[in-house]
Amino acid sequence: MAKRPLSGEPYVGFLLPAALLVCGLFLIPIGQLVALSFGGLDAPTLRWYEQVAATDSIHRILLTTFRIVGLTTVIAVVLGYAVAYAMAHMGERQRLALLLCVLVPFWLSVLVRALAWLILLRNNGIVNEALLGSGLIAAPLPLVRNELGVVIGMVHYLVPYAVFPIFATMRGLDGRLMMAARSVGASPFRTFIDIYLPLTLPALFGAGLLVFVFGLGFFVTPAILGGGRVVMLSEYVSISVLQTLRWGLAAALSVVLLVATLALIAIVSRVTGVRRMLGAS
Repeated sequence: MAKRPLSGEPYVGFLLPAALLVCGLFLIPIGQLVALSFGGLDAPTLRWYEQVAATDSIHRILLTTFRIVGLTTVIAVVLGYAVAYAMAHMGERQRLALLLCVLVPFWLSVLVRALAWLILLRNNGIVNEALLGSGLIAAPLPLVRNELGVVIGMVHYLVPYAVFPIFATMRGLDGRLMMAARSVGASPFRTFIDIYLPLTLPALFGAGLLVFVFGLGFFVTPAILGGGRVVMLSEYVSISVLQTLRWGLAAALSVVLLVATLALIAIVSRVTGVRRMLGAS
């Protein structure tokens, strides 16, 4: 006699606490944020969204944010791909050593890392002193209190988030595909371009999306390495909440950023697939 398949009902009890937790800690605050952006439920208004659409300074901050995050994403993904490729094609001992180097930054807080980069990149820092001592430059380079310093600090923080999804995909590839291509006369370069790169492209997009989303929320690194001259959206939201007390404007900006992020995730996941995008087989 065939056994009756298990019903999903017994598992509802296990899923209910998680669902309540997600609802209480995520969905309800999001709902309150959206309500605040409309001025509350008692008298809804588009005032704050109109201000976002009409204020030139906010437009410049949005442009600066997306420009810095976009450049950071490109650099971090390229570096992450190179590191992941090296990890996937080296011996076990070398791989563990490189993996340790990738993981070490996670042991330091973002504040400590930003301050370390500030010390390294300032006019009398190690980088400029080394370049001056070698004769490569005649005057210190402006490496902090500008967008360049912010990008350097953000790339350093976000590269590990690009490495692991790409590395997971590379480790799961069937090496016989590359061997077959080489056996029919394909050069290493053509094998990489025609076979290896397309197979790892979904993970490349996934890593880029992960880095981009994390980058949009950066606050400490731009504030320290930008020196007040580079204001990104997260810092502006913080100023609106803590200093100018325009909570409605901060909520509207947060909702705009949330909608843009969700739209980007939907587009990229639609094109590549969520599981392949994150390196799953």
